[in-house]
Amino acid sequence: MNELTKIEREDRCPGMTYTEMLEGDTRRVPDYLFEESNIDMPDDPIAIEPYISEDFARLERQRMWPNVWLFAAREDEMPDPGDTVVFEINEKSFLLVRQLDGSVRGFYNVCLHRGRKLMTKSGRATQLRCAFHGFTWNNDGSLKEIPCAWDFKHLEGKEMGLPEVRVNVWQGFVMITENKTIPDFKEWLGPAADHYDAYDFENRYTGMWVARKVPANWKATAEAFMEAWHSVTTHPQLLPFLGDANTRYDLIGDNFNRAITPSGVLSPHMAGKSQQYILDKMGEFSGGSDASTNRRFSASTDAASLDENDPLQARKLLAEASRQGFQTQYGYDYSDKSDAEILDNFTYNIFPNFSPWIGYLPTLVYRWLPGDTPDWCTMEIRLLFPTPKGQERPRAVEKTVIPEDQPFAWAKDKMGEALAGVFDQDLANLPHVQTGMKASANGVMELGHYQDSRVRHFQTTLMKYINGELPG
Repeated sequence: MNELTKIEREDRCPGMTYTEMLEGDTRRVPDYLFEESNIDMPDDPIAIEPYISEDFARLERQRMWPNVWLFAAREDEMPDPGDTVVFEINEKSFLLVRQLDGSVRGFYNVCLHRGRKLMTKSGRATQLRCAFHGFTWNNDGSLKEIPCAWDFKHLEGKEMGLPEVRVNVWQGFVMITENKTIPDFKEWLGPAADHYDAYDFENRYTGMWVARKVPANWKATAEAFMEAWHSVTTHPQLLPFLGDANTRYDLIGDNFNRAITPSGVLSPHMAGKSQQYILDKMGEFSGGSDASTNRRFSASTDAASLDENDPLQARKLLAEASRQGFQTQYGYDYSDKSDAEILDNFTYNIFPNFSPWIGYLPTLVYRWLPGDTPDWCTMEIRLLFPTPKGQERPRAVEKTVIPEDQPFAWAKDKMGEALAGVFDQDLANLPHVQTGMKASANGVMELGHYQDSRVRHFQTTLMKYINGELPG
């Protein structure tokens, strides 16, 4: 049995806590899922100005974005030597190039002659040649050729390699930073980096990838996914099998926080429903057109055999169904994996704009990229699938860009109808969040003490960068 690290507080939903659910798991649960961590913060209002102000966006570009680690690519996008990914954020453009020795190097995507971008889209490159005048660099960034070299005698002996950006590869994620002095990514992130070790992320592949422009600030969009209690009004179809208000929120250091939302249990907002009801509703959500992106498996049983006195009965049956389903699908043995790791929603956020979930099921990854004004951003959603046992990791699927005037349901053939519907419900709120903030009479937002604590933690870290407290 795990040693319980439970924080007794009044600002918790009445009823069974998530930690108590872990205590009722049918398998051993990793210690890091039991660990509760909270940072005492004031309940002061949050200012709206940072979401709508170009002056604040400029400060972000100057003081925050260059000084953090950013998720730039997955290794499965660039498995072979010469594979190149163009990553762009704000006004910056970077090239990530797979080297002959298997490493990844990152360069500023700028020709040193007249400043043209060397590449405008990702792809295979045998060399990095500017399409303007033909200045050419090798894939390792060293200068290869200057056309009309007789006119550039003044450059002889001058360092003309492409300026580099720092690259760390972690769990199959290619991370970059412009800052030359902050710690390497794992140290910068802290203990949460080790939470990913059990789930073989290096061997996962991008099996679904969509992107859509969202008419809201990148922070407001990211924060829409930092708490689960909006489900009661925004996602009512999830309440029969999602413990939204049972979610546990953990704040760890400056650059990491998480929400853990239990699945296979009835929402505290519902009452008088049977364990069979939970099973039936989960089956409806997970089946049909969502089969290709199915993150869980349905469970069927004789209703007479259900223990209706056990509030975790449906959860246990769903976990076992998924263990068997995952083993059939991927070929690995999940028999000793906990109900929690098989079923639950581990919404891990890495500051500032990166949310790679954990668990054994196909995992969601979010990335939010700021627009050229504070009033819009791009949201990317991926599903990382385990590579079936004995098979070579597939190359990442191409990104599907959803037209600006279309809902996520436009890509339901790739996302699955139910999953696309959840994101469309979120999207329905966000334009009105942005316009509503601009219409605010007092210019502030009042947050919940616990259920909105990740939003406050995120904002606290952001202001440390803006005010120069970070990087230290």
